[in-house]
Amino acid sequence: MASSPDSRGNPSSKSRQWQSRKPAPDPNLPRPNDAQYCTLESFSTTAGESQESDNTCESPVSASCVTEDLSDVKDMLKELENVMLGPEPDAADSFDSFNQLLMGIPKGDIKHVLIACAKAIADDNLAAAEWLITELRHMVSVSGEPIQRLGAYLLEGLVARIFSSGSAIYKALKCDEPASSDLLSYMHILYEICPFFKFGYISANGAIVEAVGGEDRVHIVDFHITQGSQWLILMRALASRPGGPPFLRITGVDDSVSAYARGGGLDLVGQRMSRFAESLNVPFEFHPLVMSGCEAELKAGSLNLRPEEALVVNFSFQLHHLPDESGLAPTVVTIVEQESNTNTSAFFPRFLETLDYYTAIFDSIDVMLPREQKERISVEQHCLAREIVNIIACEGRERVERHELHGKWKSRLRMAGFAPFPLSPTVNAGIKALLENYCDKYKLEERDGALYLGWMDRVLVVSSAWK
Repeated sequence: MASSPDSRGNPSSKSRQWQSRKPAPDPNLPRPNDAQYCTLESFSTTAGESQESDNTCESPVSASCVTEDLSDVKDMLKELENVMLGPEPDAADSFDSFNQLLMGIPKGDIKHVLIACAKAIADDNLAAAEWLITELRHMVSVSGEPIQRLGAYLLEGLVARIFSSGSAIYKALKCDEPASSDLLSYMHILYEICPFFKFGYISANGAIVEAVGGEDRVHIVDFHITQGSQWLILMRALASRPGGPPFLRITGVDDSVSAYARGGGLDLVGQRMSRFAESLNVPFEFHPLVMSGCEAELKAGSLNLRPEEALVVNFSFQLHHLPDESGLAPTVVTIVEQESNTNTSAFFPRFLETLDYYTAIFDSIDVMLPREQKERISVEQHCLAREIVNIIACEGRERVERHELHGKWKSRLRMAGFAPFPLSPTVNAGIKALLENYCDKYKLEERDGALYLGWMDRVLVVSSAWK
C-alpha cells in the first residue's frame, strides 16, 4: 500500500551549477570508498585523540567553531567567506544567508548544526555543507550522548548524499557485518529494551484471536515473519480456546537480514513453530514464501489460498515496503507501523522528521542501556543505522524506507473497503501491563480504534486492525 517511489534525486540545474563551481572536497572528509566509512569509526573519536573501541559516555564534544566565542566564529566566517565567494553574482547572497544561519546556532548545539548542514545541502550550498560536516565530525560520537550518537549516523547519511553514494553506503554498512549469531543477539537486545515489538505482537494477536474466534481453519500471511516469535504467542492463545484450537496455517515471507541473523532459511522458522505447535496440540502447517517483502505482490495465486480458511494478513513494520496492488479479501488485517512521515516529503523536511523521530528512539535506548555497554553501540549501528542512512541519503527506488503517518494508511484502507476493528479492553489492559516493565516516559493512547505508543510527546508506533 505504500506509494510508489518518487523520482526525486536527479540533480537540478542549480545543483549542477554548484557542482561546476564548488571548491574541491575537503580531503579530511570521509569518502564513500574509505574502509572505515561504513563502520562509523571515523566519527567516534574527537579530533587529535585516540580512543579505544569501548568508548564511554565520557567522550567529549570537542571544541569547534560553533562552540567557541564570537571572535572565533567571526574568524571562521571570514575563512568560509573566502572559500564561498566567487565570480557568480549569487555567491554573496548565499554566504549572507549562511552567515545568518550560523550566527543563530546556540553554543554547542549539535542538533542545530545538523539542521544547518542539511539546509545547506538542500539549498545546494555545498561549500557551506562541507565546512559544517568538518565541524560535525568533531562533535558527534557513537559512544556519547543520544544526540551525539544519532548525529554520527545522520552525518553519515549527509556525506553520502553529497557524494551521491547513498545506495552504495546503505549496502556498504554491511561491510563490517557481525557474525550471524551476534546480529541475532543485537536484534534480541533491541526487542527486549524497546517495547515496540512486543506492543505490536500483543495488539495484533489480540485482534486476530477476536476476529477468528469461531473459525475452524485459519491462514495467516505474515509479510515480515523474522524469527516467527509472534506466532508462538498466538499459538498459546489458540490452544486455550474453548472447544479446542483451529487448524493453523502460516505463510511467511522472509527478509535477508532475518535470514542472515538466524543463519538459514525459513525452514528453520517452520521447524521451530512446528515443534511448538505439536507441544500445544495445535494442528499446524507452514509454507515459506521465497521472496522479499519489498517484491511481494499480494496475489491470491502465489499464496495458495483456500476458501474454507479465514485469511489473516499481518504487516509488522513492513507495509511501507509493499506495493499498492492487492488481490486479497482477508477476514482481518493487522498493521503495526512507525508513525513517521518520510515517504513523499522533500529532503529537508524529511531530514527534520528523521531527526525528531530518532531522537526519541535514541533517548529511549539511553534509559535502558548504559552508555559504556559495548552492545549498545552494536545495537544502534547494526539495527538502526542503515535505515537512517537510507532515509537521508537515498532517493527514487533506492530509498526503501518510506514511512507514512497512520492517517494515510487509514484513508487507503477505508478506500479499499476496510473498517477499523478496535481492540478489546482486555488487549489494551495487557499492553498497559507490558509497559509497566519499562520507563514511565512511554505513553499509550487509544484513538479512533488504533493504539498509539510513543516516547514522551512523540508518537513512534501505531497498531491497528481492519476488517
